[in-house]
Amino acid sequence: MSDPIRQNDRPSEGQLELVRRACACLDAAAANETGIPTLAELASELGVSPWHLQRVFRRHVGVSPRDYADARREARLRDGLRAGESVASASYGAGYGSSSRVYEDAARRLGMTPASYAKGGAGARIAYATAESPLGRLLVAATERGVCFVAVRDDEATLVATLEAEFPSADQIVRDEEAILPAIEAVLDYLHGHSPHIDLPLDVRATAFQRRVWQGLLAIPPGETRSYGELAEDLGVPRASRAVGGACANNPVALVIPCHRVTRADGGLGGYRWGVAAKKALLKREATGQVSEPS
Repeated sequence: MSDPIRQNDRPSEGQLELVRRACACLDAAAANETGIPTLAELASELGVSPWHLQRVFRRHVGVSPRDYADARREARLRDGLRAGESVASASYGAGYGSSSRVYEDAARRLGMTPASYAKGGAGARIAYATAESPLGRLLVAATERGVCFVAVRDDEATLVATLEAEFPSADQIVRDEEAILPAIEAVLDYLHGHSPHIDLPLDVRATAFQRRVWQGLLAIPPGETRSYGELAEDLGVPRASRAVGGACANNPVALVIPCHRVTRADGGLGGYRWGVAAKKALLKREATGQVSEPS
């Protein structure tokens, strides 16, 4: 994580100092297995109210103090694993009380077990299947923990190549219709208008800020849209519309996490990883109940 102060927010000197002091406290806590302080504890240490600290921190960092501390600890864990440390050593070095705590919710933080992450994803088995859909050829891929990739392209070969490029270090990427059938049926039910949303377990990696944006996307009701700026406002970071757009662009499970529901402030559709025609068709389906062929 780079400098936590967003320069375009132009914080006052007092706000700048408060955020830097808060970050210093959280950085120290993230390296200490005694635990990350609560918002109230942190605010008391800094001599401000919890409400004021939360508001200033979210405005200038983009996430809550707790999310920031979690992200720093997770980054420390990743760095240790990349450097070749054992899972136990990297876990203690990152401030976790035990390596078992890391494994308990590793899917939420890393998208795979720490041992697999340490080897660049080696050992991960990704199964996939494809099917015709109203948007073109659809691919859904998943690990044993959940869906990790959803893509729409014109042809099968491009879909598979895109999946392989997304996960270059996976130990296996195999076609397995039987394993993926429930997931691909859920996506097709949505695309054909039989379901208003897709409810599937996910196995995706994300920063704390990306998680917040994706949760915001899930909160947008089908048939409605938000501009990038409006979503940033909803998340409490009104000047982070560009960062919100980046989080949408990096969504590996589009359709399941509905980034198509975010548009430009002028009403234009804006970008979409799988093409503006697909985005237009998805929005039409949610407005009318049926996806038309992309035009």
